[in-house]
Amino acid sequence: MISILIEGLIFGIMVLGVFMSYRVLNFCDMTVDGAFPMGACIFGACFVAGINPYLALLLAFIGGMLAGLCTTLIYTKLKIPDLLSGILMMTILYSISLRIAGKANISFHNVKKIITVSDPVNGISTITQELRTPFQQISDFFAAKFPALPSELGILIVLLIFVILLKFLMDLFYHTDLGLTMGALGDNQQMIISQGVNPQIVRGIGICIGDGLAAIAGAFFAMYSGFADVGSGTGVIVSGLASLMLGEFIIRSNKISLQTLRVLIGSIIYRGLMYLARSYGFLIHLKADDLKLITGVLIIVCLIISKVGKKKNER
Repeated sequence: MISILIEGLIFGIMVLGVFMSYRVLNFCDMTVDGAFPMGACIFGACFVAGINPYLALLLAFIGGMLAGLCTTLIYTKLKIPDLLSGILMMTILYSISLRIAGKANISFHNVKKIITVSDPVNGISTITQELRTPFQQISDFFAAKFPALPSELGILIVLLIFVILLKFLMDLFYHTDLGLTMGALGDNQQMIISQGVNPQIVRGIGICIGDGLAAIAGAFFAMYSGFADVGSGTGVIVSGLASLMLGEFIIRSNKISLQTLRVLIGSIIYRGLMYLARSYGFLIHLKADDLKLITGVLIIVCLIISKVGKKKNER
């Protein structure tokens, strides 16, 4: 149960970015599939190199924003459709992630750093220090302080605080002039142009933030799983859309605070459904390879129900 909540919150950060691009800006951004593993690889490469892990998280977020900026430039300057722009950038980011990581997979276990110590008595000596990710440090601290409780509970508490703070900041952002302009841009671009606002800049800011959130979610997932993999982003955007639609069925509201809340709820529900499929799918002869099939069918069902609901409202 704790692992479901942790994964739901981690991927919920990514779904908040998907919500900004798909729902707020009405922009089909496939860059998420490339930004997610790139964030993991940036964090992994920095961590193994001995860079402060919190600085590595910041660099992952900046890397995701740069990826979103490139997608925006391809869309606006080269006049390539949004879907194709995202696919092109997603393909490019796979090679970039490999360049950053240096290999397809980076493990965070048994990562050691050699520190040179100068002592006036013993002279120069070296100390081998084992590096621990923030999640590993939290688990160690929680296991030492509360041995009777699961160590993952500490990770869940820290993630919950981070996600609540992020949601609060996102809600504040959507109530600013820029946030309201983004919402209007996704609904009626011509109205924004008539007000003298450059839609390319507003759209670019939103896409950059969305891909930055996807990258930082990838870094968190790498910390939780214990490794960074260049293939970890496969199907991430599909799972994000499924989480988005599940949340919309649970809570129907036009208030932005409830819309961001349902994004997180949908992400947790989706991870729970995937857990049930992995654990009890054998009863209907499902295998681990069928999880993508389940996700696709789930999205199709959501779309059908959504269309039926719209027809009823029209009647």
